[in-house]
Amino acid sequence: MIEPKIVEITADETLFIRHKVMWPDNPIDFVRLPNDTEGRHYGLYVDDTLISVVSLFITDREAQFRKFATLIEYQGKGYGTILLNEIMSIAEKEQLSRIWCNARTAKTNYYAKFNMSITTTEFVKGGLNYVIMERIF
Repeated sequence: MIEPKIVEITADETLFIRHKVMWPDNPIDFVRLPNDTEGRHYGLYVDDTLISVVSLFITDREAQFRKFATLIEYQGKGYGTILLNEIMSIAEKEQLSRIWCNARTAKTNYYAKFNMSITTTEFVKGGLNYVIMERIF
């Protein structure tokens, strides 16, 4: 594995990967969040190529991460895990009490690897099933 580099990026820099991976059949504005300007956005680079992104929104002592996406050709190689571990480290360093996400139901086993638990809140968006998952610190 090539040594990845994680840096804080702009919301606009996340859009290409968000769009390509998550909602390619919708207009790019579909992956823009109304509160993107309030978040911190992180990107994982390999050889100067942005391959994975996640956005972190902190309110009080809680954080939600959203729009976590890795380019398909890089999935399954551990890059997304490296990026999400960094987000968990940030949450711990900032002494947050909780971090959570809207997880696609099909991905709950992946998030469980990060000590995240399934809550009772489920919903459907864009024809996909989601459940809120959380990690309490």
